[in-house]
Amino acid sequence: MDSFWGALAGAFGLVFALDPDLMEIIGLSIRVTLAAVFFSCLIGLPLGAAVGTFNFPGRTLIAVVLNALMGLPPVVVGLMVYLMLSASGPLAPLRLLYTPTAMIIAQMILVTPIVAALTRQVVEDLNREYAEQFASMGVGAFDRLTAMLWDARYSLMTVALAGFGRAVAEVGAVIIVGGNINHVTRVMTTTIALETSRGNLQLALALGVILLVIAFAVNACVMALRASAVRAAYA
Repeated sequence: MDSFWGALAGAFGLVFALDPDLMEIIGLSIRVTLAAVFFSCLIGLPLGAAVGTFNFPGRTLIAVVLNALMGLPPVVVGLMVYLMLSASGPLAPLRLLYTPTAMIIAQMILVTPIVAALTRQVVEDLNREYAEQFASMGVGAFDRLTAMLWDARYSLMTVALAGFGRAVAEVGAVIIVGGNINHVTRVMTTTIALETSRGNLQLALALGVILLVIAFAVNACVMALRASAVRAAYA
C-alpha cells in the first residue's frame, strides 16, 4: 500500500515538475493523434456525408462495411501496416517503418471508419429532413453535400473528438509499427505498457493521469458541443 501511494505521489511530482521526458512523450502523442484525426476527417467526413446523402447502387453495402470496420482489431491493423512498410513490403522504399508517420497511418486506418460511419448516420438523419426542400429548390449534388456538412458541423465536431479519443488511447497498432523507440516513437500508451513491465510505476502513473485528464477533457468538449448544437437548433 505504501508503494502505491509513493508511486502516485511520484507521478504527480513528475506532472507538476513538467519532467522533460514526460513532456516529450505527451507532445509526440498529441502530434501523432492530431495528425491522424486530421487526415481521417479529410477522408471520413466527405465519405460519410456522401453515403448518408445520396442514393446509389451499393450504398447499403458501403454503410454495412463502414459500421463493421469501426471494430477493426488494432493489432491486425498494425500487422497489415507493418507488412506494407517492412523491408519486403511494397512501400519499403519510403522507409516509414518505426517512424511517427507509420504510427499516424495506423491510427488513421483505425479512426477513418469511425468518422465515416458516425458522419453517415448524422447526415442521413438530416437528409431525411431536408430532402424534399433540396429537391424543390433544385440544389446540386455538391451544394447539397456542403450544406449538409455545414448544418451538421456541431455534431461532426463531436465525431472528430470521438476519433481523437479513440486514437490517443491506441496501443496495439502503434507499438507494432512504431517500435516504441525512445525519443523517436515512444507515446503515452506504449510507455505505460513498457514502464509498468519495468516496474517504473511513477512514470506509468503520471502518463495514466494525463490520459485520464485528456479523456475527461474530450468528453467535456463533446457535451459542450452538443449543448451548443441544441441551442443553435432552437435559436
